Amino acid sequence: MRITYHGHSCFLIETTGHRLLIDPFISGNPLATARADSIECDFILLSHGHDDHTLDALPIAKRCGATIVAAFELAEYLGAQGATVHDMNPGGARDFPFGRLKLTPAIHSSSTGGGQNPVYLGQPCGLLLKADGKTVYHAGDTALFSDMQLIARGGIDLAMLPIGDNYTMGIDDAVDALGFLKPALAVPMHYNTFPPIQTDPAKFVAKAAAAGFKARAMAIGETIGI
Repeated sequence: MRITYHGHSCFLIETTGHRLLIDPFISGNPLATARADSIECDFILLSHGHDDHTLDALPIAKRCGATIVAAFELAEYLGAQGATVHDMNPGGARDFPFGRLKLTPAIHSSSTGGGQNPVYLGQPCGLLLKADGKTVYHAGDTALFSDMQLIARGGIDLAMLPIGDNYTMGIDDAVDALGFLKPALAVPMHYNTFPPIQTDPAKFVAKAAAAGFKARAMAIGETIGI
């Protein structure tokens, strides 16, 4: 399995025969190194409806013929705009051609638009993917919560965790999350894209190591294998 980081909370996961794009926010990300119109995938997995996780989902899905998998309201919202979708909800799991995906709880919100007329888009989620004999947990945007211990049942090879604070866990809570999840490797996400989430990922890596966990901050555009 190969994982490429495209900045913010966006990852491309390449399994045997499939390409899964998580939370595509590329064209609006000033730090992104790729072009949204150059990325190929056959599934798009969304954690929640905020624009910094969904901005490029619809155009990429239409161009690639990809299926969007998301919580019910978000999937229906995008389906009404012409995307091929599969709707789920937290706690539910399903076998797909690429492997098994379960939506997990996340403590956050989910909407699009703003001002006095936001469109609410159902429950925010984490994504628990089992494919190619590996288990990957993308926490989405979330606060720390103790039921992460349940998500870790069966073991986690890679955990992607937000560390930017303000809207999600900060570094200290993300390190505490490692105590619940016990992944073989942790990668930080959702930091430095905007001023409110500026932080130093090296501090997360160092604090994770001090707590007995392996972590690495991926450069935008970097690919690793697990």
